[in-house]
Amino acid sequence: MSGSSTSDPDGARVAAVSTRRSQLGVASLFGALGFSYGTWTSRLPAIKGNLGLSTSQVSVVLLFAALGAIFSFPVTAAALHKLGSRGASLVAGSLLAPGLVLFGLAPTWALACAVMCLYGVLASTMDVAMNAQGVEVERATAQPVMSRLHAVFSLGTMAGAFFASGITTLTTSVPVHFCIAALIVLAAVLLPRAGLIADAKTPAGGTRSFAWPHGAALLIGAMAFLGMIVEGSMVDWSTLYLKERAGASQQVAPLGIASLQGTMLVTRWFGDRARVRWGARKLLFGGALLAGASLAAALLIGGVAPALVGFGLFGIGVATVSPCVYAAGAREGGVALAAVMTLGSLGFLVGPLLIGAVAQTTNLSWGMAVVAAAAIALALLSRRVRWD
Repeated sequence: MSGSSTSDPDGARVAAVSTRRSQLGVASLFGALGFSYGTWTSRLPAIKGNLGLSTSQVSVVLLFAALGAIFSFPVTAAALHKLGSRGASLVAGSLLAPGLVLFGLAPTWALACAVMCLYGVLASTMDVAMNAQGVEVERATAQPVMSRLHAVFSLGTMAGAFFASGITTLTTSVPVHFCIAALIVLAAVLLPRAGLIADAKTPAGGTRSFAWPHGAALLIGAMAFLGMIVEGSMVDWSTLYLKERAGASQQVAPLGIASLQGTMLVTRWFGDRARVRWGARKLLFGGALLAGASLAAALLIGGVAPALVGFGLFGIGVATVSPCVYAAGAREGGVALAAVMTLGSLGFLVGPLLIGAVAQTTNLSWGMAVVAAAAIALALLSRRVRWD
C-alpha cells in the first residue's frame, strides 16, 4: 500500500511537468511568429522611407506576403506529410528568422516584394503547423489551450512592437534591428522544442488537402475572409496611420500595434470562458460591432490618443474571431478547415490591396474606414452561421 501511494503522486508530477513542457513549447512557437510579425509591421514607415516607396507600393509589398500565404498550401501539405506538425513548425520557424533579416536588407522595392512572398510562404506554413501542433497538445494533455495560444501570438506581436519602439532610441538601422529580432525568433522556436509532440506525419484527411467550401463551410470561410481583412489590416496599417495621419513620432507610432495586440491578448486569455457563457454568435456579433464603431469613431475624431484608445477597443472586438472560426471550420472536417484557412489568406491578399488603393486615391483615413466597414459586415454575417 505504501509503495502504490507514493508512486501515484510521482506519476502525477511527471505528467504535470510533461503537460507544462508541451504547452510551453507550442506557446513559444505562437509567440515567435507573433514577434516576427510585430517586428516588421512596426518598421514599415522606416522601410517606406528608406526605399522611397509610395503608399500603394507598400500595399503591394503586403500583397506579396499574402500571395505567398495563399500559394503556400502545397508546401504546407508536403511539410506536414513528411515532417509532421512538430517538424514543419521547427523548419518553417527556423527559416523565418533569416527571412526577417533579408527583408531588412532588401535594397529595392522589387526585392522587398520577393522576400515578403517567401516570408508569406514560411509564415503560413508555420501558422498551419503550429495550430496543428496545438491540437496535438490538446489531445495529449486533455486540456483546452487554443484560445490561450492565440493570446500568446498577440503577446508576441505586442512584444515585437514594444521592442521596435525601444530599439529606435538606440539605433534607427532597420537591418540591425531585424538581425537582433531574428535571433530572438530563432531562440523561441528552437530552445523549447523538446516539449513539442512528435505527431503522425500524414495529415488528417489523407492526400486531399483542399476543396472549395460549400454550405456551412462557405459561410465560415466568408467569416475567415472578413476576419483576416479586419485583423490583418489593422496590424499592417496602424503604424503608418499613426505616423502619417495622426502625427505620432517614430517612437510612439508602433504603440498602435501594442494597444491593439494588448487588448486582444487579455480578451483571448479569457475567450474560452466568454464563449461558454455567451456563445460564439453573441460574442462575435457584439465584438465585431464594437470593433467597427470604435475604429470609425477614432478616425472621425483624429489624433494619437483617440487612435490608441480606438485600436484597443478594436482589439477587444476582434480577439475571438480567429479561435471561433477555426473551431467551427474544424467541426466541418479537415478539408473544410483547409479551405477556410485559404479564404482567410485571401482576406490578407485583398485587404492590403483594397486599403492601399483607397488610401492612394484619397488618404489613409478613408483606407482605414474600409476596415471599419468590414468589421460591421463581419458582425452581420456572424448571425447567419450555425456555431453550435
